[in-house]
Amino acid sequence: MKSSCPKLLLAEDDLNLGILLQEYLQADNFHVTLCRNGKEASEKLQLETFDLLLLDVMMPQKDGFTLAKEVRETDKKTPIIFITAKSLKVDKLIGYKLGADDYITKPFDEDELVWKIKALLRRNEKEQLSGNIPLGQYVFVPDNQELLFDGDSKRITERECELLSFLLQHKNQVVKREDLLLKIWGENDYFLGRSLDVFISKIRKYLKNDPEISIENVFGVGFIFKLPLEK
Repeated sequence: MKSSCPKLLLAEDDLNLGILLQEYLQADNFHVTLCRNGKEASEKLQLETFDLLLLDVMMPQKDGFTLAKEVRETDKKTPIIFITAKSLKVDKLIGYKLGADDYITKPFDEDELVWKIKALLRRNEKEQLSGNIPLGQYVFVPDNQELLFDGDSKRITERECELLSFLLQHKNQVVKREDLLLKIWGENDYFLGRSLDVFISKIRKYLKNDPEISIENVFGVGFIFKLPLEK
């Protein structure tokens, strides 16, 4: 089985630096999407999911602080590292208050950046879903591969549990089919795509008792796992 490369979004308006970082990170087995301004990065985030975001602070059309604030309104978990020439303490405090996980100041050592990225990805991996997780009118217990509803228990398979966990981690966001296939199966081909559709249908059936939960098809792209917003 092939292992998937972590997907990074790099928003950097300095094209030379952006390309240099993209090539350096890709040489270390990361898949890097480069955006040249905050608006382009925002649009890309509407279409794809990423394992970590690298955001320059001072960008045209939409700065990194604004972009991070928008991301954190719907996504509390994806790690964010600010890359910036701003070194003042007040700027760093703003970044952390907006939900940044780390902050690296230009000029920086590329190896240090790689270390920070890997450390955050490891931490995020350890914080995978566990315990009893409210899921609308259901309770999801990934450690036991179990769905609870109104006192009844439904045991699900390991693959179904992995798929539901991934969708839940990206709830109310569009998730690309290829990302699901690479994350869950480690490969992306036609026959696995058909298997994915079967698994999605099964999970829809398991969750049918709560009308506020849905897994909608996004034509030509993938799926969106819709859950009511937390109050």
